[in-house]
Amino acid sequence: MNAYLENKNEYGWYLCLDGERIIGGLGVIENDFHDRKDLTPNICAVYTEEECRCNGIAGHLLNMTVDDMKSKDITPVYLVTDHTGFYERYGWEFLCMVQGDNEPNMARMYIHR
Repeated sequence: MNAYLENKNEYGWYLCLDGERIIGGLGVIENDFHDRKDLTPNICAVYTEEECRCNGIAGHLLNMTVDDMKSKDITPVYLVTDHTGFYERYGWEFLCMVQGDNEPNMARMYIHR
């Protein structure tokens, strides 16, 4: 986070605030702990507080992040998830299965172009 705040890299964290309370967020990192080191950067840690879900917060953060990355000429972006159906609503496409570091099962890799 410090490198991003000090303008030393293009990747950072995106937050949704309710006043001073963080109710949602996600990050952009080089690799989200999987074996496909060539698929970078990765959106990670997509989260919305349980009582705030189903209000479009995660979708808004995803769109905002993709737009910000595109404004920096960083495209495509990737994410790893076990969810199906959610990310497709925001323009993500299933790309392939990846092996997570020290994970017994493969996970779904998505791409946003």
